[in-house]
Amino acid sequence: RKQATEYSTSSSDEEFESKPSLTHKAKRALRKRRKLEKETKQLIKQEELKRLHKAQAVQRQLEELEERQRALEIFGVELERELRGEAGTQSTKDENQMLHEWFELVMEKNKLMRYESELLIIAQELELEDHQSRLEQKLREKMAIDGKSK
Repeated sequence: RKQATEYSTSSSDEEFESKPSLTHKAKRALRKRRKLEKETKQLIKQEELKRLHKAQAVQRQLEELEERQRALEIFGVELERELRGEAGTQSTKDENQMLHEWFELVMEKNKLMRYESELLIIAQELELEDHQSRLEQKLREKMAIDGKSK
């Protein structure tokens, strides 16, 4: 009996000891999960900052592009007046030189328009990436809800 009692006591002690180890494991798993969530949030924040910086750079480039296009437009109007003989003063340039400048101006303007299209596409990509990131975050939040609440 004494041995049986000792045996039953020791087995109940083992059960008691195994429970704290499970809670220790659960705590460790919980810490690991929280650490992973924290790292994920940091990565998401870094990605958002990268997109923000890129969007700001694109916006700056679009503004600079707009200024260059305005300057080209003004120069083009003046050159066109000279070509038509409406300049008021006698032009020192010959017609061939003015036509050459006109075509260079048109080529530059077309180049700027293509560049503007590329920048707008990049801006649209950034918007889509941001939207995707927000959707992924919502999905993570919904997946984090326990099964009973789902």
